[in-house]
Amino acid sequence: MPNVTIGHEAYKKIVSDRSPRSPVVKNCIYAFIIGGLICCLGQAFDDLYKHLGMSADDAAALKSATLIALAALATGLGLYEKLGRVAGAGSIVPITGFANSMAAPALEFKREGMVFGVGAKMFVIAGPVLVFGLLSSSVIGLIYWMLKLLNII
Repeated sequence: MPNVTIGHEAYKKIVSDRSPRSPVVKNCIYAFIIGGLICCLGQAFDDLYKHLGMSADDAAALKSATLIALAALATGLGLYEKLGRVAGAGSIVPITGFANSMAAPALEFKREGMVFGVGAKMFVIAGPVLVFGLLSSSVIGLIYWMLKLLNII
């Protein structure tokens, strides 16, 4: 069998011709609808907690905790993965996506024990997000403090 080499552009054309087409519009619509439904569910919990007599701050905190708990439960039952296949970014962007990114690796590595399995792997995906968030907010807070100290703002 002869050794045949093809150019970079020819290779890209072969790959693009044989790759399945992604239904981008359909995926965007599903992401929009399902992400919106998750947000509507959050608003429903917020309204419910306010109706039960909670302050706006307490209702908001409990709403977030409820959505996180439901997402973690759905992850444990294997439902959130199915939702993610259909919704794509619509299931990742709300706070439920963060809960899923924490719970999924923990469940995957539970056989390795509570410390080295669940505890360590829980932050595989969410860890860099938390580190960058804490670092950037600290830097911005320091800049704000210095500008305030110099009476610039």
